[in-house]
Amino acid sequence: MSELTEYRFSFGPWNISEGADPFGPEVRSPYSLEEKLDWYRPLGFEGVQFHDDDVVEGLNDLEHLQIMKRAREVGHALRDRGLTPEFVAPRLWFDPRTIDGGYTSNDAAQRKYALDRSIKAVDVAREVGTPNIVLWLAREGSYIRESKDAKTAYQRILDAVNLLLEYDEEIQVWIEPKPNEPMDHAYVPTIGHALALAYQSVDPARVSGLIETAHAVLAGLDPSDEMAFALAHDKLASVHLNDQNGLKFDQDKSFGAANLRSAYNQVRVLERSGYGRRGEFIGLDVKAMRTQSQESSTAHLSNSRALFLHLLDKVRSADQQLEQELIAARDYEALEAYTLCLLLGVPTDASSPRVETPATAVQHA
Repeated sequence: MSELTEYRFSFGPWNISEGADPFGPEVRSPYSLEEKLDWYRPLGFEGVQFHDDDVVEGLNDLEHLQIMKRAREVGHALRDRGLTPEFVAPRLWFDPRTIDGGYTSNDAAQRKYALDRSIKAVDVAREVGTPNIVLWLAREGSYIRESKDAKTAYQRILDAVNLLLEYDEEIQVWIEPKPNEPMDHAYVPTIGHALALAYQSVDPARVSGLIETAHAVLAGLDPSDEMAFALAHDKLASVHLNDQNGLKFDQDKSFGAANLRSAYNQVRVLERSGYGRRGEFIGLDVKAMRTQSQESSTAHLSNSRALFLHLLDKVRSADQQLEQELIAARDYEALEAYTLCLLLGVPTDASSPRVETPATAVQHA
């Protein structure tokens, strides 16, 4: 039997949030980045996900040397705590110059701002200690179809990816797809779109995907199938596990909170495909509920990590021989019953898996 993968976990400092939403103010007091970094190891996390301005606050107003000095300080803080920076992502969607897109804006000056900011993010990433750049193309889309030439927009996104690859020949670009929000229609809504861009780039080997559970659900797709597609191309660089209550706004609920079976299948495809054996992180992107107290600001993170590990035990304890026999017999009712019993911790009769009712449970006792 091959050695079991020991998974490493990551999250971003924004996941320890103040709880503000579009309809209300902050409900918790902010913590400093250094305070947040102190909690990673005690919570069981090694990797730190960053936006560029998580590392260097207010970097638009700083000179290059000032940006590098602060990034260097954060790099030292990570090493002092035994933490690994997983990636840095340019935060292009907060600036007034990107209200109608960054790379795909109709305004040349605004496109230049987005590209310059992305180059700064590469410099920050290299200084803090990671070669990985995540592109969440938040405003690369349209509010109405007639506002942009979509073919030109796709070319501009590809040009941006190529610019980053050519600027630093060691970086890796990870594209994180999402179908909508904040834009009405995004230009790279699924992992298939992201990988098509990867293969068109000047160095396809350095462009991969990052799949978020909620984003796949918002596209009406199964997250585990999206992960499997990227894994089949050996282009799943990372994941953002969370959950989503249907086709609503991006909720970033705790992993498994809305659909436990979907969460199980995500863990199952990652485990059985060998994800993590090269050190890839199990990344979380989850929000604390607004009702949480200041003292419970990290419960959603520890709960999501624990749920992943519980489901991992389920995946590893599954009777794969029985599963294959049921698949060969096309007895999918029995396979479904077995899966549900496994998740519920209900004993099954291996010769005829079924979900036990109170009556049948007495009969089988």
